[in-house]
Amino acid sequence: MSKPLQKPTILRVESVARSRLFNVETVDLEFSNGERRVYERMRPSTREAVMIVPVIDNELVLIREYAVGTESYELGFPKGLIDPGETVLEAANRELKEEVGFGAQEMTFLKKLTMAPSYFSSKMNIVIAESLYPESLQGDEPEPLIQVRWPLSEMMTLLEDPDFSEARNVSALFLVREWLRAQGRV
Repeated sequence: MSKPLQKPTILRVESVARSRLFNVETVDLEFSNGERRVYERMRPSTREAVMIVPVIDNELVLIREYAVGTESYELGFPKGLIDPGETVLEAANRELKEEVGFGAQEMTFLKKLTMAPSYFSSKMNIVIAESLYPESLQGDEPEPLIQVRWPLSEMMTLLEDPDFSEARNVSALFLVREWLRAQGRV
């Protein structure tokens, strides 16, 4: 068994760029072997997000939403930030109502994922939503989201769709497939 890794010592953190949404920091580190490096990262946040995989009538419910980073419409699962004071499941149900027009009677937490942890502290909680019922809440989307239904029996063919490419969506798809397999549903 190897000895536990010793985290580097943070010598200095400095904000080097700031916008309405982002705060870029440099982090001066000294590693246990004496090596020093300066890294850049987005300022850490304790606020997490949620991604919901809705299942209704043996179909996955996805949305098509504009992504300015890729300047394209992406196909994926509904998602959003967890508001202060909300639990993961409360936020998942709220986002589901805002983005898909359904609430869920059954929700199951699957896994918490990180994205590019060398640069971001963000965490995405993956939740599967079932026993859906119609209920809408006003969201903050600038245009109506297009709902796309995909048969569970063909769920892995989503990987062939060029608009379904965002890594967290792909990860959620595999997590849901394994969860459904464990239940004997696929």
